[in-house]
Amino acid sequence: MNVSQQLGKWYNIYKRILPWREHPNPYHIWLSEIILQQTRMNQGLKYYLRFIEKFPTIQVLASSSVEDVLIQWQGLGYYARARNLHKAANCIVHDFKGQFPEDYNAIRQLPGVGEYTAAAIASLAFNMSYPAIDGNVYRVLARLFGIYTPIHSSMAKKDFYQAAMEIMDYTNPGKHNQSMIELGALICLPKKPNCKECPIAEACYAFQKKITDELPVRKKKQKLVDRYFYYLVIHKGNMLYIKQRGPDDIWAMLYDFPLIETKKVIPISQLFKNESWVNIFLDVTPKVKNFSGEYIHKLSHQVLHTWFLEIEIHTSPSIHALEISDQELDEYPFPELIRRYLKDRTHINYVL
Repeated sequence: MNVSQQLGKWYNIYKRILPWREHPNPYHIWLSEIILQQTRMNQGLKYYLRFIEKFPTIQVLASSSVEDVLIQWQGLGYYARARNLHKAANCIVHDFKGQFPEDYNAIRQLPGVGEYTAAAIASLAFNMSYPAIDGNVYRVLARLFGIYTPIHSSMAKKDFYQAAMEIMDYTNPGKHNQSMIELGALICLPKKPNCKECPIAEACYAFQKKITDELPVRKKKQKLVDRYFYYLVIHKGNMLYIKQRGPDDIWAMLYDFPLIETKKVIPISQLFKNESWVNIFLDVTPKVKNFSGEYIHKLSHQVLHTWFLEIEIHTSPSIHALEISDQELDEYPFPELIRRYLKDRTHINYVL
C-alpha cells in the first residue's frame, strides 16, 4: 500500500475546513500552530480568529505591547507561548525586514518555535520536506509501524523521525503532514480509534495485531505538586492593589493580587499571624469582609489550592504593588484562576 497516497485521498474528502488552510500564509500558519499547542481545536479556533482581527499582520503584532498580547491570550494558559509570539514577531520585523523566513533553521531559531512547529511552517507554507510530528502523529506512527519506543524517551526523536520519512510525500509534504495530523485527530484517537474508517488500516501493525490500546508507549506521568495560595484582594476606598509576576514563576509577567503562599492548608486565624501578613499590614488595620471557598486550579505539574480574601483598609499597606480602580481590571492580563474569581465575586458572597 502507498500510505501517503491513501492518506492524501482520504484527506481531500474528510479534512476539516480551517481558515489557515483556506488562505494559507506563513503568519497565519505560525499563529495557528502556536495557539494549538496544548489547546483543543474548538477553543483555539476562537482565539485564532480574535488574534487575526486584533493583530492582522506580523508588523501589527510586533508593534503592540506584550500586555496587549497577553490580554488577548487570557484563558489559553501556557502564557510563555504568548510572550514568545511577541518576541518572535519583533525578530521577524527587525532581523528579516518583516518577511517570514523561508529557511527551516531560521524558522527554528525564532522564540517559541520547536522542531514540530518549524517543520509544520516549513512544509505547509514553503513545501519543504520536514515531518511535523506532534502528539497525533506520534500516535499514528507508533501504531502504523509498531514502534514501542516511549514517545518522551531520548530515542523517540530518531525512531519516529525515521518512520515519518519512510512515508513522506516529497511532492506535497505540507498536505502529507496535515493528513497525518488530521488522521490522528479524527480517526486514530487515543482511546477507541475508529479503525474501520482508517484509510491505512490495511498497513497498520497495531490494527493487524489488535494492540492499538498498547501504543504509543508513554513514560509514567510526573507527580503533581500541591501549592497553597491565599490571595489578598485589598481595597482602599474604590481602589485595589495588583502585582505583576516575575519572569521565572508560573504566569510570568501576568498580574495577580498580593499573595501569601503556605506549605499546607492553614486556618484563617493562623494566616493573620503569618509573617507576610504582619509585614503587609504593618501600622494598618485590615478588615476582612469576605473569604472565598477553595478554588482548585490544575497546571501541567502543579495543583493550586487557592482562597481569596476581600480586605478593606483606610491607609496604604506595605507592599510594592500597582494601585488601580475596579473599572481598570479589564486593562490588565490575568491568569485564568484570577479571572474565574473576578467573575464569581460579582454574584457570590462568601461571608467570613
